[in-house]
Amino acid sequence: MRARYCAYTLVETDFLLASLHPEHRSEHDAEAVRTWAAESQWHGLEIIAATGGEPTDDVGQVEFACEYTRDDERYRHHEQAQFARHEGNWYFVTGEIVKPRPYVREAPKQGRNDLCACGSGKKYKKCCGVV
Repeated sequence: MRARYCAYTLVETDFLLASLHPEHRSEHDAEAVRTWAAESQWHGLEIIAATGGEPTDDVGQVEFACEYTRDDERYRHHEQAQFARHEGNWYFVTGEIVKPRPYVREAPKQGRNDLCACGSGKKYKKCCGVV
């Protein structure tokens, strides 16, 4: 995974294609990959978890996140990648975007008719809740 990330940062699209599992190369859009890699400013790779991939394994998974900026907007790409050994070498097979976890409030939501938290004694909708 680290080698593929470095290839994106260096726009080494030949390596990205070569490290893609042979059964999936027909799906590879080299021009789209080149454009994305070249037009992005890369900020780092975080390996979150890895399973398999040992010398006796034939498959492995890597959960990773990377951050990049494109068109002046910063993004976080979080993916669960599948790798497989083929003829003695490791190849990227597929990746699935990891959906963000839902936000869970720690405190109850301020209701419109609740007393305002500022201590004024007024209802929230008549005090700090006025938009």
